[in-house]
Amino acid sequence: MSVDIGIIGLAKSGRTTIFNALTGGKAETGSYAQKGLTPHVGIARVPEPRLKILTDMLHPKRVVSAEVRYLDIGASVKGLVKDKAISSQFLAQLSNTDSLINVVRAFVDESIPHIEGSLDVERDIATIDLELAFSDLAVIERRLEKIEVALKGAKQLEHQSLLREQELLTKVKANLEKELPLRGLKPTTDEARTIANYQFLTAKPLLIVVNIGEEQLSQAASLEAELKTHYSRPKCGVITLCGKLEMELAQLDEVAAERFRAEFGITESGLDRTIKLSYELLGLISFFTIASDEVKAWSVQNGTSAVKAAGKIHSDMERGFIRAEVISYDDLMKCTSLSEARKKGLLRLEGKNYMVQDGDIITFLFNV
Repeated sequence: MSVDIGIIGLAKSGRTTIFNALTGGKAETGSYAQKGLTPHVGIARVPEPRLKILTDMLHPKRVVSAEVRYLDIGASVKGLVKDKAISSQFLAQLSNTDSLINVVRAFVDESIPHIEGSLDVERDIATIDLELAFSDLAVIERRLEKIEVALKGAKQLEHQSLLREQELLTKVKANLEKELPLRGLKPTTDEARTIANYQFLTAKPLLIVVNIGEEQLSQAASLEAELKTHYSRPKCGVITLCGKLEMELAQLDEVAAERFRAEFGITESGLDRTIKLSYELLGLISFFTIASDEVKAWSVQNGTSAVKAAGKIHSDMERGFIRAEVISYDDLMKCTSLSEARKKGLLRLEGKNYMVQDGDIITFLFNV
């Protein structure tokens, strides 16, 4: 199962350029926003150095990386709530993603005038934040109206449930009106479950990608550090990327791309940095399975139990879970093979309530 990340931003911010940079795609840039609402979709493999080392050790016939699916949404976020012609389909696309990337323009290009007439990173970030909040407020207001009607004829149990939902949504609405996104709240378990049902946009982890020009590469680190002081909030992070350059490098083979990155003083690819930060914001970790001569990487939420991790692979494995044979990546690296690790007693049996750790190598035993 892949992680879905939606790419949003103002028109002419370089959304599709960033999409191509992250996916190695060749989607047309420039006038995409005027071409409809079908998103560009691209898959990127999650960079995982441990997977290569496991492959070299175990020599499987097949190696499968975890994946991220990027969606370049085909409309500008600005005016989302007002433009009823696009809002419902646009919102459906966004609401089904796991997190969002907001592409903010910092590059200078006189042939592509900024839609506001000038460059202002902080203004553009605030604009998108407000549009996402307006979208959530519109959802809340519609639901509160329906609750008011439903309360008039509700029976006691339903009445109590509706009142709790009304109270929660009223509290959420007050926070949004104070420009406090939902991702910064600390709801109870029940509240979090209710909020999740709405798939609010401001509840999704947000990575702000500041799209700079090649001439700004030498100032990228200082710009990023400055922005982080303002925008490193709960489930919100910020990085700088030169989208145009990264898009060009994504079309090259690895050796050539690394050589060019070295010339520009870039130590890590835009894809690697973006996925790493997205994983951190989403609270995701990786574990590995070895079965049928295949080594495969999986992504799960930190704090996932062994039985739920088995369910990520197949529902039958969760339903018929017996136990999990587990070894940590570090423990396996102390050995030359799995058989040696078994002899040393480093493989252990864990039950369904075991919390999967990053880097665990797991064989699930089940019966259905």
